[in-house]
Amino acid sequence: MEKAYIDWSTLGFSYVKTDKRYISRWKDGKWDEGALVDDNTITISEASTVFHYGQSCFEGMKAYTAKDGRVLLFRPDENAKRMVQSCRRVMMSEFPVDRFIEACKQVVKANLKYLPPYGSGASLYLRPYLIGVGDNLGVRPAPEYIFSIFCVPVGAYFKGGLAPVNFTISDFDRAAPNGTGAAKVGGNYAGSLLSHEKAVKKGFADCIYLDPATHTKIEEVGAANFFGITHDEKFITPKSPSILPSITKYSLLHVAKEYLGLKTEERDVHVDKLAEFKEAGACGTAAVISPIGGIENKGNLQVFHSETEVGPITRKLYDTLTGIQYGDIVGPEGWVVEVDL
Repeated sequence: MEKAYIDWSTLGFSYVKTDKRYISRWKDGKWDEGALVDDNTITISEASTVFHYGQSCFEGMKAYTAKDGRVLLFRPDENAKRMVQSCRRVMMSEFPVDRFIEACKQVVKANLKYLPPYGSGASLYLRPYLIGVGDNLGVRPAPEYIFSIFCVPVGAYFKGGLAPVNFTISDFDRAAPNGTGAAKVGGNYAGSLLSHEKAVKKGFADCIYLDPATHTKIEEVGAANFFGITHDEKFITPKSPSILPSITKYSLLHVAKEYLGLKTEERDVHVDKLAEFKEAGACGTAAVISPIGGIENKGNLQVFHSETEVGPITRKLYDTLTGIQYGDIVGPEGWVVEVDL
């Protein structure tokens, strides 16, 4: 298929209207068959719970073009299962895992001309979401739901690609101790906008959130998970019930141990002990890895490997994981799902 007229090398992380998106509606206790549609707008009741009570969740995932022309999805089953957990947390009807994966394939196939070519450094970002709709006034689960997936060709999340950026510790909490931090719900992100803006105005890429109970341990880096490489080369990432279970993070834990031979740990990461790390990074679907040059806390900047150069282990982690995603490196069974063309 002829590709869209896009300069793949200059793509950032912003919305581009593509041709087709998938939509399915839940009503009277069941999901309809779903369909691909042209319209990138939806019309819903003014009384929908998504507006008033925040019944919404979403996912982020990518499709890639392999060197041999295959089209690959990275661990879509994990996104599907995480959305199920998010739905359960805010009492929305769950979209079946098998249908989720099939819908992703349909969206990719219907928008192949927007799928960046191999070697461009770009990918096709998929955004599945599920919202509560229908006529409702009281604080209760919605009477109807919409599940949809759209896609956008994207480049690097941060300008400059794989380059170190600095972060600052936020005074705000991302989530309550027993709240919705582990669910990918819209409210978590609305609550992060002000703290992000404050961090950017101070000259940082984003902020880092501490645990809401004690404010002594790192939880998340903006909308991503944190990891650090200790001086004795252990891959460390925070463990907390209020952290979103990042698919990228758990993939990196496996890559660090099985491909790079590092010891790995999920444990507390105390903000006053950052000197134990020689490298650090933020990880998530959008950026894959954003190397952390330094972390500012109460006026002091803890610099890791460098503010200008990517650490060698961080680069190996990035190259290995993206190599698996693009099909250049053989990944664990089931990690890469081919889209039949």
